[in-house]
Amino acid sequence: MVERIRLAPQGPEFSRMICGYWRLMEWGMSPQQLLTFIEQHVELGVTTVDHADIYGGYACEQAFGDALRLKPALRQSLELVSKCGIATTAKPGNPGNPIGHYITDRDHIVQSAEHSLRYLHTDYLDLLLIHRPDPLMDADDVAEAFVALHKSGKVRHFGVSNFTPAQFQLLQSRLPFSLVTNQVEISPIHQPAILDGTLDQCQQLRIKPMAWSCLGGGRLFNDAEFQPLRDELLRVAQEIGAETIEQVVYAWVMRLPSSPLPIIGSGKIERVRSALKAQKLALNRQQWFRIRKAALGYDVP
Repeated sequence: MVERIRLAPQGPEFSRMICGYWRLMEWGMSPQQLLTFIEQHVELGVTTVDHADIYGGYACEQAFGDALRLKPALRQSLELVSKCGIATTAKPGNPGNPIGHYITDRDHIVQSAEHSLRYLHTDYLDLLLIHRPDPLMDADDVAEAFVALHKSGKVRHFGVSNFTPAQFQLLQSRLPFSLVTNQVEISPIHQPAILDGTLDQCQQLRIKPMAWSCLGGGRLFNDAEFQPLRDELLRVAQEIGAETIEQVVYAWVMRLPSSPLPIIGSGKIERVRSALKAQKLALNRQQWFRIRKAALGYDVP
């Protein structure tokens, strides 16, 4: 089973690893097939699911909700996460977006959350995140939206995604309650958050980050430039008894002292089941830095 972990001192309790539904529309599942998949990963203990309003061309949340509607009681076994704040040109019936942009106005945040509730067939979100930093973000405006959604009971907790420590601190300064996470990209092939202060801030505030694209969106397995990394991951896998290099990558992410919660982006229950075995793998300091060096191509200064 999957460990449970509290995101923040006053935050929600999530599964140690999370199922991400970014690519749901590519999985080609019927509502019944998707319901079966949801039930399978919940049975394994993966009860937290990650969404965003824009995923799948604004279609993923509704597809998930259509599956959930077949068994409404399953909602009580899930923690639903969604994100808002990106407006793409692909939104149906919205010709007013000739160019993709960020939007964190109060009304947009509230409307986006309400749309997510309707599409997901639920009365509340466990967690709502601002998807990307917005150069035109008015922190007071965002705070008003968060407070309104909280008071109405439509969203229980709030956080951000891809925010710098300064951006996180700015928004936190306007809120009467704590932000509970920063969802950021963390993988051997994308390491900025490890040293730019993002994960240090998480440690300081005792909040757990959520880690997206741990496998580099598949690039780790396919790009020729990462062959040295794959070779090193295979050597470490043999040393620690891992079955796959995916498991080693997830263990590498979870080895960070900020205790990131990796998001698993697969719609295959076998891949989810395999990924969960990373919880029991332990990398020593030398193994962790060997993977770091193989990914970056250079040693520590």
